[in-house]
Amino acid sequence: MKKLIYPLAATLLIVASAFTVKLAQDWKIGDNYSIKFSGGDPSGEFKGLKGVVKFDPNDLAGSKFDVTIDVATINTGNGMKNTHAKSAMWFDAEKYPVIKFTSSSIVKTASGFEAKGTIDMHGVQKEVVIPFVFEANTFKGSFEVNRMDYNINTAEPNHGAQKFTLDITVPVTN
Repeated sequence: MKKLIYPLAATLLIVASAFTVKLAQDWKIGDNYSIKFSGGDPSGEFKGLKGVVKFDPNDLAGSKFDVTIDVATINTGNGMKNTHAKSAMWFDAEKYPVIKFTSSSIVKTASGFEAKGTIDMHGVQKEVVIPFVFEANTFKGSFEVNRMDYNINTAEPNHGAQKFTLDITVPVTN
């Protein structure tokens, strides 16, 4: 009987290891994140970042971002501009309360990583590529968004900037 236990245990170990699945690390978004937008007038920031961050630089196929930003948290530093930005003419925070990003793939690049995915904003879904680095448990990325692509205040295309740069810094913990 003892002679059978060792081969049986070895066989079970080999079979079990064949089905081992490596899972990307689940991260919790830190409170001191920063989502800033600039492009002239207005510039400012968003708060209200929530979602799922799964990332492992050694398991990019298992990595995923599925995050939202609360549109009503926009802060331009000017109360009237904030109210205007939340109105139906601009972001329409009542009808479209969140901006959502869902990654479809993440790849390694010479300078870091790129997350390809969809931004859902103001009822429009658009494919984007967001370059980023991941250092010291912090994601940092910068990319450009054209508000006209998302039908934001198309009635006044020359009122305010059309293109904005988003600078994102998101510290995470596990």
